[in-house]
Amino acid sequence: MAAHLGARSVRHMLADIGAAELAEWRAYEEISGPLGGARGDYNAAVVAAAIVAVNRGKNQKAPPLGDFIPRWDRTRIRKTPEELFQKAMAANTALGGQVITHN
Repeated sequence: MAAHLGARSVRHMLADIGAAELAEWRAYEEISGPLGGARGDYNAAVVAAAIVAVNRGKNQKAPPLGDFIPRWDRTRIRKTPEELFQKAMAANTALGGQVITHN
């Protein structure tokens, strides 16, 4: 999927993909590793860590790989599950989604 897709395009894609197919993609990602940007971030981190490792001082320890992986979620205030649910519901409503409950 191209990085330039807007919300409208994503909405159309999700309308065409069922829960079973999304689950299959998730399972594939679990086996093959992250898809998209996360995989690129990891690959770049491996290269950066290797460069630092070969250029470090004789008695210096190489930094761990995790030091080179970007952390995009730097939110200091953690949300409760209820707050996260409310945000998800607001996003669903904003994108024209419907809430279907089974009583």
